[in-house]
Amino acid sequence: MTALKIFYDGGCPLCLSEMKHLITLDRQKTIDFVDINQEGFQSKYPDINRQRADQILHGQLADGRILLGLDVTHEAWSLVGKGKWTAITRWTIIRPIADFAYLIFARHRHFLSRLITGKERCESCSLEREKC
Repeated sequence: MTALKIFYDGGCPLCLSEMKHLITLDRQKTIDFVDINQEGFQSKYPDINRQRADQILHGQLADGRILLGLDVTHEAWSLVGKGKWTAITRWTIIRPIADFAYLIFARHRHFLSRLITGKERCESCSLEREKC
């Protein structure tokens, strides 16, 4: 059973890299990865605003609750046994600073991708487990 659905930007090289890393660690297949750029996204997921999901990472728990930003990141990494890597971002004193920094990162992720990977955007692609 899927514990978390992550709605990610498949056209962002940095986002795509993180999702691929999560897939390799998700041996129990507890995470479902959904590219917000896929054709028909809004009709398949009417409760997720695509424009808002492009501004801040969205996730949906099995019970329907929506998580945003670093809450999604921490939940995903926790599900694959690596939550200790992201736990500090959820500490009470660090959380507001980390959330603010994340929003700046999310807003400028394409520029940062170009600096880090040399590509600002990439072709949106599928993260089917068999192909990774």
